Amino acid sequence: MIVVRTVAEARAALDALPRPLGFTPTMGALHAGHLGLVEAARSRCASVAASIFVNPAQFGRGEDFRRYPRDEARDLRLLEEAGVALVFAPAAAEMYPDGFATAVHVGGPLTESLEGVSRPGHFDGVTVIVIKLLGVARPDVLFLGEKDAQQLAVIRRCVRDLDLPVEVVGVPTRREPDGLAMSSRNAYLTAGQRAVAPGLYRALLAGAEAARRPGAAAADVVAAAADALPSLAAGLELDYLAVVDEATFVPETGLGPRSRLVLAARLGGTRLIDTVSVAVPSNGHPRPTPTTPATSSRAYPVQDATGMEGRTQ
Repeated sequence: MIVVRTVAEARAALDALPRPLGFTPTMGALHAGHLGLVEAARSRCASVAASIFVNPAQFGRGEDFRRYPRDEARDLRLLEEAGVALVFAPAAAEMYPDGFATAVHVGGPLTESLEGVSRPGHFDGVTVIVIKLLGVARPDVLFLGEKDAQQLAVIRRCVRDLDLPVEVVGVPTRREPDGLAMSSRNAYLTAGQRAVAPGLYRALLAGAEAARRPGAAAADVVAAAADALPSLAAGLELDYLAVVDEATFVPETGLGPRSRLVLAARLGGTRLIDTVSVAVPSNGHPRPTPTTPATSSRAYPVQDATGMEGRTQ
C-alpha cells in the first residue's frame, strides 16, 4: 500500500492505478463501518484509495476537533489489510495553505435544517474538503456512509450541481450487535451511556414499524419513535427527530418513496446521529422493517415531523 502526504505525490501515484478507481474519505479512527466502505469499493472497482484527514473546517467552536481520536498507524494497518492501494494522509497545511480563501456552499434545506442548524458551518467545511479531495484523487466512484444521511445528500447535490465526473454511492450503516450505529465517537461513551445508546436505533425501528401501518403519516412515525426513546433520566438530550425527503431534506407530512427518519441526540458530551428509511414505494406497499422494533419508554421532549421541538410525550 502506498502512503502519500502531498497533493502532487497523490496525483502522480493515483494516475498509475488501474481504473475504475473507488475512493472513500475518512477522518481516521477507523471501525468496521469505514472498512465496509472499502469493501463496497473493492466489489465495484479495480483500485481503491482512501484518505485520512481530520478536517478542521467541519468542526465548530466548542466541538471535538482537538480530542477527536487519532491513531494513524492503526488506521493504515487496517486499510492495508482491507485491500486499499493508496492512502492520502495530508497535513492541514497541505489542504489549507496560507491564503486559502475559497468556500463551497450548498444552499436551501439541505444545509439550513437539522444538522445545519445544530452545527452551523459544518456542511461548508465538509463540501470544501470533499471537493478538494475529489480534485486530488479524481476517482470514478465515491463511497460514503448512509448514517450521515444529510451529509450524503449534500455531497450528491454538490456533485450534481458542479457537474463533477464521479458517481456517489451510499453504503448501508454498519452496526454493533445491539444495533448501535458504528461511529468513531462511540469511544467517548461511558459504560452507562453505552448501555443507553442502542435505544436510539430501537426507537428508529419503532418508527419504521409505524410507517408500515396503512395510512400512516410522518407524524405517526415520529410519535412511535418518540415513545420508544430512552427517557431523560437516562441522560438523553434529544436534538431532533424528523421525517424528511432523503434527497432534499425537506420535512414531509406524508410518506413517500424517499422518506427517511433521522435522529440526533446527546449522551453526556457525545453527540450521536442515526437514521432509517421509512419509505413507502410508489406501489403503496411499505418496505420491510429492518428488525424487531423497540418497546416504548418514558417522557422526554420530542420533535414533530418538521424537526422542530414540539410536545412532550
